[in-house]
Amino acid sequence: MDESRMFQENTSDNYLNSVAPICEDDAFQKKGHSARTLSPEEAEKLARDQALVSDFKKLKLEKEAQKNWDLFYKRNSTNFFKDRHWTTREFEDLKACREFEDQKLTILEAGCGVGNCLFPLLEEDLNIFAYACDFSPRAVEYVKKNVLYNIERCKVFQCDLTKDELLENIPADSVDVVTLIFVLSAIHPDKMHLALQNIYKVLKPGKCVLFRDYGLYDHAMLRFKSGSKLGENFYVRQDGTRSYFFTDEFLSHLFMAVGYEQVVNEYVLRETVNRKEGLRVPRIFLQSKFRKPLSDA
Repeated sequence: MDESRMFQENTSDNYLNSVAPICEDDAFQKKGHSARTLSPEEAEKLARDQALVSDFKKLKLEKEAQKNWDLFYKRNSTNFFKDRHWTTREFEDLKACREFEDQKLTILEAGCGVGNCLFPLLEEDLNIFAYACDFSPRAVEYVKKNVLYNIERCKVFQCDLTKDELLENIPADSVDVVTLIFVLSAIHPDKMHLALQNIYKVLKPGKCVLFRDYGLYDHAMLRFKSGSKLGENFYVRQDGTRSYFFTDEFLSHLFMAVGYEQVVNEYVLRETVNRKEGLRVPRIFLQSKFRKPLSDA
């Protein structure tokens, strides 16, 4: 992607309700601690769409969550998401956390997909060893087949963060930085804490989780049609994959209840432009940093 150009995004229902955005031109971005204010029309739509998916369908979606993501990658292969070359700019800690220049860092990308974040990071920083895992076995296989995959620089494995122990593949207290980017939103809210507990065990004391995900009232949330709501701020897409939209309060409580310390937790408000259709839509994300304390005492 040419990062000198304004970020453009397809604004169709399927795209907005499927893709984790690649951004980013800072001229069109601002950060803050206030959520977006809805227009009267948007507020009316959300108030009207209160019908929940049946309990039977909710259980079916939870049971088939891995299958639905595997089918997503089967349909889209490695072509759906663009490479995220913006990651090191948005998360300066990927460089700033070094205690000395050229220090070798060990990172974990929790929810690596097909490697759109992983491989740009490894290319940009030769002093990184990366662990990477994903819920989808198919996504993991795509990573392993990538010509840039090198077992001397990264280890990828399949993992359900809510039940499979990361300790089976990663030593305890060994990771300098964990990236959790557009991943937690795909997990049922009742199980999110399990993923954070799992990550906590492999993160070094004093080191951080770098988080970015969908925020409350993001345009994708407002585009869901009636009959897509699973619970508060939680929706299902047409392909069976799910997405949660975070408030800063919910996210803060979620991390701190597990034992993390909050460092930064703020909304990122962007205006995405589709020049072809002449559309401008508001994108809302949460970008945050939570630290594992130096001592659990």
